[in-house]
Amino acid sequence: MAGEVDAAPARGRGDRVERLAGLVRSAQSVVALTGAGISVPSGIPDFRSPGTGLWEGVNPMEVAHIDAFRTDPARFWSFYGQRFTSLRDKQPNGAHRALVDLERRGPLDGVITQNIDQLHRAAGTAELIEVHGSIATSSCLGCGARHELEEVRRRLEADGRYPPCDCGAPLKPDVVLFGEMLPDEAMERATRLASEADLLLCVGSSLEVYPVAGLPELTLGGGGRIAIVTQGPTPFDRDAEVKLAGDVVAELEAVVAAV
Repeated sequence: MAGEVDAAPARGRGDRVERLAGLVRSAQSVVALTGAGISVPSGIPDFRSPGTGLWEGVNPMEVAHIDAFRTDPARFWSFYGQRFTSLRDKQPNGAHRALVDLERRGPLDGVITQNIDQLHRAAGTAELIEVHGSIATSSCLGCGARHELEEVRRRLEADGRYPPCDCGAPLKPDVVLFGEMLPDEAMERATRLASEADLLLCVGSSLEVYPVAGLPELTLGGGGRIAIVTQGPTPFDRDAEVKLAGDVVAELEAVVAAV
């Protein structure tokens, strides 16, 4: 029965946790779709929260667009270099680990993430689809060479402007920038998982950025259900079987404990 979120205040958190745990137990295929909100408890800001968001005081089209990288790689890296530094000591939190627990116990078939921070990898997720890429590597758009994160950091610190490839061209992080298409292979895997899922568990995502925001529609169109664990409204709140809107770590840990 979709729309249970409407009755959320009356039902109480415990009822909603048990409802979601029951959906997980009864599903043959559970897939998680995660966004920036799952990493906030690890000390990584989301994109648009007033005062703390990544784009606070920054025009992303000027610093995180593929054209910005091509025309002024030093300015691009003045922004991305700070982000690389800020992510250096970040660790997975209980929400990441809860999904790993679900995967190891069997109900969870995979995690589709919009995040580039590597925290799902660090937590131990086995079936991971990073639809926006990852900071794990950076590549040269000229010669095609690829370098691991620590080497990119070393080159950036040594050069001061941007991390240069051996050929002299600036390296680009292997993340999807504004103006770029999402990688075909990742989106094909994500589409297949979402289409075949009995339950799509949407965690820490506003579900507003397409094409990833279209994945819940694929699950619903295939006869599956969606559940939402995120703070703030989403366009799919009324379609969800249940929504948990508290702290993402506490909510996911409670659900896993009840499965």
